[in-house]
Amino acid sequence: MVADTAASRIAVVPRRPSAAVQVMAWLARRTEAVAIPLGAVLVGLALFSLFLLALGKSPAALVDLVWRGGFSSAFALQNSLQRAAPLLFAALCVALPARLGLVVIGGEGAIMLGGLAAAVVAPPLSAAPAPLVVGAMALAALLAGAVWIGAVGALKAYRGVDATIASLLMSYIAIAIANHLIEGPLRDPTSLNKPSTLPVGDANMLGPMPGLGVHWGLGAGVLACCLAWLLMERTTLGFSARIAGGNVRAAQIQGLPVRRLIVGFTALGGACAALAGFFEVAAVQGNANATLAAGYGFTGILVAFLARHNPLAIPPVALALGGLEASSGLIQRRMQLPDATILVLEGLLFLCLLVGETAYGRFKIFSPHLWASKKEAAA
Repeated sequence: MVADTAASRIAVVPRRPSAAVQVMAWLARRTEAVAIPLGAVLVGLALFSLFLLALGKSPAALVDLVWRGGFSSAFALQNSLQRAAPLLFAALCVALPARLGLVVIGGEGAIMLGGLAAAVVAPPLSAAPAPLVVGAMALAALLAGAVWIGAVGALKAYRGVDATIASLLMSYIAIAIANHLIEGPLRDPTSLNKPSTLPVGDANMLGPMPGLGVHWGLGAGVLACCLAWLLMERTTLGFSARIAGGNVRAAQIQGLPVRRLIVGFTALGGACAALAGFFEVAAVQGNANATLAAGYGFTGILVAFLARHNPLAIPPVALALGGLEASSGLIQRRMQLPDATILVLEGLLFLCLLVGETAYGRFKIFSPHLWASKKEAAA
């Protein structure tokens, strides 16, 4: 009787998969993370091609112009990298809170406030050494973005306000406040046709990176992506955020500070977005004006979703979209299309990505738990 019981216990112990099966399962999961977004992009491009054909335009001509305008020469690549730099920070504003299951889309407002804070700090410190002024500008931008987007996290953590809606509304409020200050109390009296703040000064402007001709925002953005990956994948804070994002109740039972995690990660995302505004002021424009709201915050949402919120995948995706936007002027001139044509393409890509989110776990080839036959599963 005892032997029978022991035998029955042994019979129900599941067999450990072989090493080959484990490797195939690992490859299947990684392939799914690439194949589904890539498929969504291809579907979006196909839909956009139909849109062009309906207008009597050639999709092949568009692809050629994108290549020529964004990647075909050193000048084109430099322009693409210049546009990719702020997208790195804007995408991190989305990717970091996403670890907690939050969709924060208010990076545009944080960019605007970060640039304004950096521009306001510089003139009073004009007599100080340039490194001190630049450091103060960066710190002011970081604090402005962290407080503004951190407030979105606080609304979610303590009042249950939806982070997506709150961040979007806060973005519009930030842009309105910044425009009011730039065109009113903080306006440079000498800026007649284009309202702007006082210039930060040539001595406080950041030069280009050696050999690239692109400002240091690109290098800082790549470094920020690497540090964000380390935070999310190699620290206890990142692991805690993953648990809280997967199951808030389980995280609370384990004693994790869910509210502080939400506020902290949203504030960190806002600080990253504000750095984009800082570099636009300190390395490109020299002052704060309405062109700070150039749409980088909204394009950063698409970058983050295309990268699957993986900080290491953000730089190549940002470069691809930076090249796409760098070629928009050439497309407008050569194909006689409106400037918003690229926005239509980005909207279609984002829509297809959202639809593609529902495809994860539905294909047997990418799902190791579906590989076993019904007979093996019953056993």
